[in-house]
Amino acid sequence: MTGTTLAIANQKGGVAKTTTVASLGAALAELGQRVLLIDLDPQACLTFSLGIDPEDLELSVHHVLTKGLDPREVIVTTDDGVDLLSATIELARAEADLLTRTGREHVIRGALEQLAEAGESYDWVLLDCPPSLGVLTVAALTAADGVLIPLQCETLSHRGVGQLLDTVHDVRRFTNRGLEVWGVLPTLFDGRTNHARRVLETISETYDLQVIEPPIPKTIKFAEAPAAGRSILAMSRNSKGAAAYREVATALLARRTQGR
Repeated sequence: MTGTTLAIANQKGGVAKTTTVASLGAALAELGQRVLLIDLDPQACLTFSLGIDPEDLELSVHHVLTKGLDPREVIVTTDDGVDLLSATIELARAEADLLTRTGREHVIRGALEQLAEAGESYDWVLLDCPPSLGVLTVAALTAADGVLIPLQCETLSHRGVGQLLDTVHDVRRFTNRGLEVWGVLPTLFDGRTNHARRVLETISETYDLQVIEPPIPKTIKFAEAPAAGRSILAMSRNSKGAAAYREVATALLARRTQGR
């Protein structure tokens, strides 16, 4: 079975996108999967949260995407058992650098193909998209088999989902016909409020999207983990948040095994 590339995307910030990438990556690694995480956010939050100081890095995903550097020269293995293609603030220039390039939508797919040709095979590649619908997000969607949308359930954060789905539609038309929306993952979920459940129902009905269960609960443990440079699965193994991400990882693996 070939590997699966999943873009974790939502142009709205603060929806636990990076937490989702780090936690799902660690959970899939626990299930015996070989996992590569790619940090595509110039803020480099994923890189930092996995214990790597972006300011200490000379090479990053920026050099892979804009200079054609071999991704194997940048990939590091983290303490959470996943490989990481790290980001630095330089990535902020990548949007401008790529804007005038022919084939810019395919730069991430090209890097993954380069890894495959070098014999580096991963069961899962998780792409932590920036909080925008710019060149890097479109390139991530072009490289992906599927897109997972983390969604905070306590505000009107679902308003951006329509814009993201419009972008997915365009990507399907022009650069990646096989892209599938795997569903919405509720994050920062407070099960005590009716509002959170209503937001979920609205999403499901309005956009005809699958809601991936269980919702990821709101917990202070998520804030503590990045400061320690580990995922919540390592920092707080028995917390409700860690348990929820393990369940979601198992569900994603089952979906892939069943051939989607």
